[in-house]
Amino acid sequence: MSNLTLFNSGVSLPDYLRNEDDITKSLAGQSNSKTIPIKGGVWRMVSGGEEIARNEDRAMNVVIVAAAKTNSRTFFIGKYEEGKDVGPTCWSADGVKPNEEVPAEQRQFDNCANCPQNIEGSGDGKTRACRFSRRLAVSLENDIGGDVYRLQLPAKSIFGKPVDGKMSLQAYANFLSGHGVPISGVVTEMRFDTAEAVPVLRFKAVRPLTREEWELSKASGVSEEARRAIEFKFAVKADKTPALPVAFTQSPAAVEVAKVESSIEEVVEPVKRTKKVVVPDVPTDKPNVSDILSDWSTDDDE
Repeated sequence: MSNLTLFNSGVSLPDYLRNEDDITKSLAGQSNSKTIPIKGGVWRMVSGGEEIARNEDRAMNVVIVAAAKTNSRTFFIGKYEEGKDVGPTCWSADGVKPNEEVPAEQRQFDNCANCPQNIEGSGDGKTRACRFSRRLAVSLENDIGGDVYRLQLPAKSIFGKPVDGKMSLQAYANFLSGHGVPISGVVTEMRFDTAEAVPVLRFKAVRPLTREEWELSKASGVSEEARRAIEFKFAVKADKTPALPVAFTQSPAAVEVAKVESSIEEVVEPVKRTKKVVVPDVPTDKPNVSDILSDWSTDDDE
């Protein structure tokens, strides 16, 4: 994945320049989170929400330095719209129950197993509306110990038995476990499965890490960057109009006067005063203003 290398010469960044300084952070003016989306069957490098590089090779070599402990789940209401940034309606980091930050009115059920969005056919065709995913923290083979990227795998990349040497993530992990090999101790090839209509990754081991690379991999796996890469949380966007300050809600007098004057001017004065002029037999008892106002809706006061 040569076009994702920092320098065209292929030189790796020395350790003493690894830490981003305040100048770079202030100039970037955005989150420095790094991800590798697989949308469209193309490898992309995204930093702070902006795509900074891409590669159309079918395979990429990485080291998986950390992984979320469980498969996560997300449910989106409605259909996906290209280019529209819409977060999930309901989500679960552990695949057991909705996250605490999911608003009560958005929760589809109190547990994932019995949720109506987990029923076969609740999605398109026979699929489930609520989808599985798994987050990995990976480093590029040519930059072990350097940047850590988030890689989010869809269900078809996670599950499934090996076919013609092609392994899903789960099958690959079982294969390595059977040989007593840690997944963070090998270079892993991730390859797009061209037999699939949607982007699906298959995995295989390329080589073991050297002792120096192994130490770098372990250090990256416990770093803050790796923790953020596998963390599964979404910010809840506020779409409701903020409530008025207490000072406004406790000062109704001025509002009441304005509403009384408005009601009399628009309705009472034109009708009642006209009747007084045209009809000579006007009752001596004048109508009470409060009685008149009580006939009108006071929804505006709420």
